[in-house]
Amino acid sequence: MRRSLPVALLVLCWLVPAANASADATADGDDRIVLVGSVLVDREETAGNVVVVDGDVTVRGTVTGDLIVVDGEVAIRGTVEGDVVTIAGQATLGRRGRVGGDMVYADDKPVQTPGSQVAGEVKRFDAGNAGLIGAIGAFIGFTISFLLLGLVLLLLAPRAADAVAQTASTKALVSALVGLLAFFLIPIIAIAALFTVVGIPLGVVLLFLVLPLYVISYVTAAFVLGRRIIKGSRLLAFLVGLVILQLLTLIPIAGALIGFLAVVLGLGLLLMTMLRART
Repeated sequence: MRRSLPVALLVLCWLVPAANASADATADGDDRIVLVGSVLVDREETAGNVVVVDGDVTVRGTVTGDLIVVDGEVAIRGTVEGDVVTIAGQATLGRRGRVGGDMVYADDKPVQTPGSQVAGEVKRFDAGNAGLIGAIGAFIGFTISFLLLGLVLLLLAPRAADAVAQTASTKALVSALVGLLAFFLIPIIAIAALFTVVGIPLGVVLLFLVLPLYVISYVTAAFVLGRRIIKGSRLLAFLVGLVILQLLTLIPIAGALIGFLAVVLGLGLLLMTMLRART
């Protein structure tokens, strides 16, 4: 492929606020990147790169870049000068359809009507490419989820966020030790409770709460990290912290350790802040 598919998909992470905008409102010749929704490049229209996560794409005009669809059907009755990539869906070339690059598919093989033209190859993703795309998709999904959760928590409990940041400035090491202990103790207590008749409800509740608690702890650590850099806006501090933390987790091997430490620190900060509030 002439352009990097992973780079194109990673762009979605930074363009989510505009992702649901109408593709038809995009200026002629600009890239069209949509999270959920269909895209139409009509006759006499020109688009740059077209990237759609969930939605159908119809091309009657000209796409000067690549056309990438993660989940959706593609109908090409015009021209795509770059590559066409479909992951969970099928591309169909009309008799006037033209593709200047390769046609790459992961699921359904493209349908070529007699008269259509593909300058490059029609080929299927290999396992390595599919695994990479899955990893990128998971990273984007987690990042969006963390972002939305953090925004909700800041909206509902802004003062609690400030209290956690204050705890981090005075009790960071103690909080980390408390978080490390709680990280392992909570699941152990939950499982042990399941072996007693009286403790079964408690054990079930704790097991259901473990994963959400760890996620909230991770988001908390992102806010605290951003607060060390940005002293004003809570929202900006959280965004900066989340971006930095997510990028750090991309580091091979060390990234997993960083994510674990973030959860441990965030969990400890939450527990220590609750304890300080009670006293």
